[in-house]
This record gives sequence, structure tokens and C-alpha cells, in this order.
Amino acid sequence: MKLTNAISVAVFGFAGGVFRGLLSTAFDANGVLVANLLGCFLLAFLTYYVIERDLLAGWLNAGLGTGLIGAFTTFSSFSMTTIKLTQHSPLLGGAYLLVSMVGGLAMAGLGMTLARRLGRVVDRHA
Repeated sequence: MKLTNAISVAVFGFAGGVFRGLLSTAFDANGVLVANLLGCFLLAFLTYYVIERDLLAGWLNAGLGTGLIGAFTTFSSFSMTTIKLTQHSPLLGGAYLLVSMVGGLAMAGLGMTLARRLGRVVDRHA
């Protein structure tokens, strides 16, 4: 990995972790859910609009995708929240798991679809 990529991932990763922490503090388990769903959308949009169209430098793509969004969304927070909710109520834990999985796929699909449509509109006007 290039040094510029590593620095970019570290700096943006710090910011992503802080943003997730703020959401978790403000909204408890719902903050993790919001972060993960929003992250699914943002990573798909970044991939299919920004990276696919080569709009930013590689170090910035690495920082935004791996650093910011990677730290903003986290499987460990999702897993711990699911376990905590399941211990409180198996139904609530199962619902959280289902909403996270289906919602994450839906948000990624929405991000990809929006990015591709926006790309076609921009291309027509260029």
C-alpha cells in the first residue's frame, strides 16, 4: 500500500469512527443501524459514481471508502448490538438482524442505482 493511501485511510478512518461514535451515543442501537445503512448507501454510491468514473485520486478513494466508510460502518458494532438486543428480546434481536441485512442490501442497491442514473445524466449534459 502506498504511504499516501495509508495516511488517507488513517485520517478518514479516525473521522468515520468519530461519526459512528456520535450516532451511537445519540441513538443507541439505532445509531449503529443508521450508520450501517447509510454506509451501505455511501459505499455503493462512491463505488459506482466516483470510483467507476475516476473522479478522485486513488488516495482519496481509499480514504473515503476504506477509511471513512469502513470505520463509520462496523461489523463488530452490528454484531454486539444484535447480541445485546437478542439477550433482551429474541424477537427484537431477530428483527434488528433482518432490518440490518435487508436494509443494507436495499441501501447498497439504491446507492448503485442513483449513482448510475446520475452518471448518465451528467454524461448527457457534458
